[in-house]
Amino acid sequence: MNASVPCRTRARRPDVAIRDVEILDLADPLAPPIVGDILIDGDRIVDLGPRVATDLDRLPGDIDGSGRLAIPGLANTHFHSPGTFMKGAIPDLPLDLYMLFEVPSMTSVVTPAYAHARTLLGAVEMLKQGVTAVHDDAFFLPVVTDDEVDAVMGAYDESGIRATVALDQPNIVEYDKHAFLRDQLPEPIRQRMANAPRQTSAQLLLAYHRFLDRWHGRGDGRLRGAVSCSAPQRVEPEYFEALARLSRELAIPFNMHILETRDQRVFGDVKLGMSLVRYAEQHKALDHRAQVIHAVWIDDDDVEILADSGASVAHNPVCNMRLGSGVMPFRALYDAGVNIGIGTDEANVDDGVNYWTALKIAALIHRNGEPDYTRWPTPAEILRAATSGGYESLCLPAPGGTLTPGALADVVLLDLRSLAFVPRHDLRRHLVYGEPDKAVTHVIVGGKTVVEDGRLLTIDEQGLVDRIIDLSGEIEAFATSCAAGARELLPFYDAAYRQGQATSASPTYAPDRMKVPAGRYPNEENK
Repeated sequence: MNASVPCRTRARRPDVAIRDVEILDLADPLAPPIVGDILIDGDRIVDLGPRVATDLDRLPGDIDGSGRLAIPGLANTHFHSPGTFMKGAIPDLPLDLYMLFEVPSMTSVVTPAYAHARTLLGAVEMLKQGVTAVHDDAFFLPVVTDDEVDAVMGAYDESGIRATVALDQPNIVEYDKHAFLRDQLPEPIRQRMANAPRQTSAQLLLAYHRFLDRWHGRGDGRLRGAVSCSAPQRVEPEYFEALARLSRELAIPFNMHILETRDQRVFGDVKLGMSLVRYAEQHKALDHRAQVIHAVWIDDDDVEILADSGASVAHNPVCNMRLGSGVMPFRALYDAGVNIGIGTDEANVDDGVNYWTALKIAALIHRNGEPDYTRWPTPAEILRAATSGGYESLCLPAPGGTLTPGALADVVLLDLRSLAFVPRHDLRRHLVYGEPDKAVTHVIVGGKTVVEDGRLLTIDEQGLVDRIIDLSGEIEAFATSCAAGARELLPFYDAAYRQGQATSASPTYAPDRMKVPAGRYPNEENK
């Protein structure tokens, strides 16, 4: 995201000075850290560098940064808050079978108190790790309700995190989302699926307008809306196109899960006669506001389409490993100029909300089967995806994920005396490979300190834990209900899955792995 940098001349006294902190410029992969100050006025960084605060008296919001490292806030570019209470609950299965235990095709609605607490839990976990912005693709069971939407958004407002939220709601019959499921189902189950509650395109668009009117821009601008189709094959074509128009009209992100699994590649071949990336392009859904989630089973043409469209891609390496979905072609997308962010996906496929682990896995997983080591992602590339790359996909009105004048004042401080940095060598490697979540001391979102010395300031964390313990009966009942429904349907989904695996799929991305770009020094920024 490019934005003009304002003049450094300060017209008024700033609100906050972070003094004597080591500042790491993640935009320059070779830049060493500098010791200096960061000045914040309102929700923006107004100046930073050596001695920029020396002429200022102490400010009420001052932070002593000595012995600490300042980095831009991290952006979790793909998350499903409704999965937060299901961590550790679901067995090891591929995606379509796995989802039966979490998003059953026939279920009842949860209470607003339940939705509020689980959203708040995820926000707390992220903030304490230094995640200052989250892109939540929230789904609702069985239909979107205003009360549940308000519960989700109210939790984000209370937490102090920067949240961009979409209503991820399919609106076609469950068996039509899959290539071979319909024919595997007994007629009584087909009828139950056909009669299960779902909303029309008109009803969902009305829900979107109510949601956006009520919440978009609230919380001093921290809370914003996005749109989501869940996946192109999960919604009616006219609704898919209507969401694309709404995204363009309001300049907000458009989330779409595309080619997460081999079965989805087969679905495009069998049902559409084309890749789902091509299908999205034909429906005019791909532009710089689009965020394509996963993009594992893409081909060479898909890479070109995504690059030409300006779309971002959300990379979720831990989720893809947990579900056995495959590995996104990071280098092909990155070198083609596609903006990449990194997400944890939902807590039940990460069995927590472990953002630093996602960074480490993103850096390491692409080495498997890749003998050309010059193609491995570098720490600097991963950190860019975790910060400015993630913020770019949020379509915010100001730049974020960067420590520059004019950028959003989303800043994370880490204790350089923590074990993750002792002994200290290359900071970028320490950040990516060392998983320094326990080193986070301060988190600032929009100029406001929400974590101080590792303690959350916005809510009573122990009180939240107590509330969740009080909900344990409801949580257990929900998980038990999902598991019972899953056991009934699992044989039919398994048969459909195996049929898909036995069906040939069109070729996916196949790089010339041993071709080293001329004149390129391996992992250049790490020299």
